[in-house]
Amino acid sequence: MKFLIVFVALFAVALAAPAGPEAQIVRSESDVGPESFKYDWETSDGQAAQAQGVLKNAGTEQEAISVQGSYRFVADDGVTYEVTYIADENGFQPQGAHLPVAPEA
Repeated sequence: MKFLIVFVALFAVALAAPAGPEAQIVRSESDVGPESFKYDWETSDGQAAQAQGVLKNAGTEQEAISVQGSYRFVADDGVTYEVTYIADENGFQPQGAHLPVAPEA
């Protein structure tokens, strides 16, 4: 279920891109199993995403999916932005040159 939520969220990011000429899929690979998944795609307009996830502590109360991935898109200003992330029992942890960083406590 958590995989589905993460996948839908990433898909929504891809769909939120501004309308323009229709992008073509340049590359698309996926492998989905009962305890892991992996996908990698790229479109002709510069968008791309890749992620891999694995189910940790299967069958226990601490069961969680751990995902590592990245996505890239070209914004309205023509700049390509890329975010790498980890999403696990500690939440969504994005990193990117354009993202603000909290001051150290």
